[in-house]
Amino acid sequence: MPLFEALEARGRPCCLISAQSITRVPGRTRDVLDGQWIQTLHRYGLLAASFRPAADLVALRTLLRHRAQLLAQRAPQVLHMSQALWQMHSQWSPALREITGATGQRIIRAMVAGERDPQHLAAWRTERCKKDAHEIAMALTGTWREEHLFVLTQALALCDCSTTQRRAGDAQGEHAFAVIKPHVESTAEASVPASAAVPPRRQPHAHSKNAPEGNPRAPILRITGVDRVAVHGLSAALAQTLWAEIGTDLSKGPDDKHVCSWLGLAPKHALSGGKGLKSRTMKHRHRAAQAFRLAAQSVIRSPCAFGAFSRRLKGRLGPAQALVATAHKIARTVYHMLKHRVPYYDIGAAEDNKRFRERAMHSLQKKAAKLGYKLSPV
Repeated sequence: MPLFEALEARGRPCCLISAQSITRVPGRTRDVLDGQWIQTLHRYGLLAASFRPAADLVALRTLLRHRAQLLAQRAPQVLHMSQALWQMHSQWSPALREITGATGQRIIRAMVAGERDPQHLAAWRTERCKKDAHEIAMALTGTWREEHLFVLTQALALCDCSTTQRRAGDAQGEHAFAVIKPHVESTAEASVPASAAVPPRRQPHAHSKNAPEGNPRAPILRITGVDRVAVHGLSAALAQTLWAEIGTDLSKGPDDKHVCSWLGLAPKHALSGGKGLKSRTMKHRHRAAQAFRLAAQSVIRSPCAFGAFSRRLKGRLGPAQALVATAHKIARTVYHMLKHRVPYYDIGAAEDNKRFRERAMHSLQKKAAKLGYKLSPV
């Protein structure tokens, strides 16, 4: 990849080929023979170039992947804090939902500072906390062993370090946003609507502690020309990840079926003699596909068309298959938004169920007519 980036910066057209395409050829271990064999395969069009976004998006993708690694490193430290509190006989679960909230962080920092009185610790609760001070004080009555307090202090320090590094990475990401030019000629700075200044909240008090510090919705709309955050299930962080992973140029994919197959969201049909053996999605570790699955998970109970589609398939195929099918549907929606530059419009769950009933009735009427019958309502 460093050689590819150096040649790309000089304007040379290059193809980045996965080594998996040529590793199964035996008997060629010399560098010269390997180079000749790769040249032969490429001459006859037997090597497919790997997808790589535009050069200005590569820097942003690197920063976002590093941000995901920082979040993954922070998660074990939260578990270490929970384990240390449990071993000190501090039963938080009946009183507080999580230790990473505002009340939990205040109490933990007071513990690290040396406070041991449960009544004084319970006084750090916020106004939005549902439990009163007495219940929290009863839950915070522990043994206060020194070794567990040391583990709690170390885990909190590492967690704060990861948070600080993540915020610095978000600031660097905002700088990367600012230098990217719009990929759509008709998109201008003045065409960004005022509604993109604040991301929509479809639930009261909905907030993610791992969300980006800034608001990437307006820069994404300015550069790509479509508002991905408006799609149900896609938050600002997921839209940012999708933009960095799949880019804005979808001309390499002939249609939405090829793109969804590349993402690993489309089932692979195994046929033998015209007979179907099995049909399932292949194991694929794609960051964009994971983002679409997270979006599908968040619309299971939503009153949108994606939610109605997911609930129908869940009763017929099961939760796992319904999740992948919903992610597939969201991916096709985003593909058409990017390719045709059209805004997202949701018809709602009631209208989607109505159209599904009409399609089912039309299919039944066709089957009855083919068998020589005619349907009539009861």
